Amino acid sequence: MMPSNRPNSLRNDSTSCLERSAHSQTTPLSSNASSPSLKAAISCSILTAWEITRPTLDQAISAGLWLQAVEACDILYQTGNDDALRALAHGIWLGVTFPIEPGLSVAMLQHLIDETPDNSDGAAVAAATAGYIADMRAKGPDREELKFFTNQLLGQVARRHSQVEEQEIFDFWVERMELDDPSKFLPRLAQVLDIVNENGWWFDRDELRGRVPTDQ
Repeated sequence: MMPSNRPNSLRNDSTSCLERSAHSQTTPLSSNASSPSLKAAISCSILTAWEITRPTLDQAISAGLWLQAVEACDILYQTGNDDALRALAHGIWLGVTFPIEPGLSVAMLQHLIDETPDNSDGAAVAAATAGYIADMRAKGPDREELKFFTNQLLGQVARRHSQVEEQEIFDFWVERMELDDPSKFLPRLAQVLDIVNENGWWFDRDELRGRVPTDQ
């Protein structure tokens, strides 16, 4: 079985690699071709970050380490690789299906919102799901903060989607979009993720559904 701390250490390695690469892109290149920033950009390329992280996703899933699997998807998304959006969709599916730390699930859904056009119903569905996750899973002192954040997120989506500014209009918008009924918006989220993953999923979702804890 994969050591439980491996994805965390990989997240640190891959994230620092991406940060160094991003820093090197904003640092003017000197006439010295062997400058440290240029070496960092070469040695820690986006492709390298993807190649390091992609196998870890499979390993985490095999070991049932769902939080670390979603973290791997988050890293893959942030590489900007051609399959970055597919990685995001996989992370969202895992983060919604399994009872991981809700803040990470919400962060993945926020990525999807950021990737969608202003008039996209997909953004509204993602924001509603984020609120649902916060309400159902958040515990302790962070619960109210996360719920407040997701409420604000849904309000922002309403403004950009339909120029909603007033509470009464917002309530009507939520009802019209069926964003108050998880039996309606969760299947719509699944449809969005299927569209993003039109080239196929990296894992068998039916098999993974059988591994969801029975008390959830």
